[in-house]
Amino acid sequence: MSDDQALFDKGLPIRRAVLGPEYVDSSMAKADEFMMSFQRATTAWAWGWAWGDPTLNRRTRSLLNLAMLTALGKIPEVKLHVKGALNNGITVDEIKATLLHATAYCGIPAGLDAFKAAHEVLIAEGAITGKK
Repeated sequence: MSDDQALFDKGLPIRRAVLGPEYVDSSMAKADEFMMSFQRATTAWAWGWAWGDPTLNRRTRSLLNLAMLTALGKIPEVKLHVKGALNNGITVDEIKATLLHATAYCGIPAGLDAFKAAHEVLIAEGAITGKK
């Protein structure tokens, strides 16, 4: 078995556990031959190699991802990883604190976009009501 195949096999169950099997299975099913190259790479490298390293736990990785994705302005990925953070046991208050910390270092516009994205997901997932 090649190293890439081993990392893919290691990463797929981690990716499914964090992002949800529906999302991952849908992404894989929709991928044609061209896009499957990306699916295989992200599953092997991000999920098998990075997330599969036991040095940091999944909760820590989720918080790091929220901060980094806020810094990069990758709002669709912020949404995806807010759901992943909830799957990893991160509380609403921990998500809020992480986004506030990222806002302090990344700036108000980046923080606002991330907060709006997180808010949308937290309401959709039933983690908050969205009411005052």
